[in-house]
Amino acid sequence: MPYFTYDTSVIISRRLVDLPQATNFHVSAVVLMELAASATDASQRKVYEQLFQNYREDNSLIVPNEDDWLLASKVLYWLSQGRRRSGGGRLRRLDKGVSQRMALDAAVVTENWKDFKSIQRFCDVKIVKAAEFFKT
Repeated sequence: MPYFTYDTSVIISRRLVDLPQATNFHVSAVVLMELAASATDASQRKVYEQLFQNYREDNSLIVPNEDDWLLASKVLYWLSQGRRRSGGGRLRRLDKGVSQRMALDAAVVTENWKDFKSIQRFCDVKIVKAAEFFKT
């Protein structure tokens, strides 16, 4: 069964408090660590740490492996080379955390459409616009 995950941008922009408990929803360890690192207080950080434990226990935590990190570094390199040529030598950074999730075998629901479209030139990442995903 295909599954989906949220990019950090979706959780922040839509102020999601509860993550789905659906069997086809998986959460990225990178996303949870980004959220924990940017928590406004210790209680919020602990919530993200507990979510990490819960999703790990039910095997729905996506943890990048060595090959994922290597692919991420290659894609970042390729993107930076293209952006240096087209941007007059300036490198525009991808939004926080995008590089770590580009090798997932899941549909990534994101607000960072432009960055993920750039990544698609180099690897087969499935993306869904958050506005379309949450349309009811």
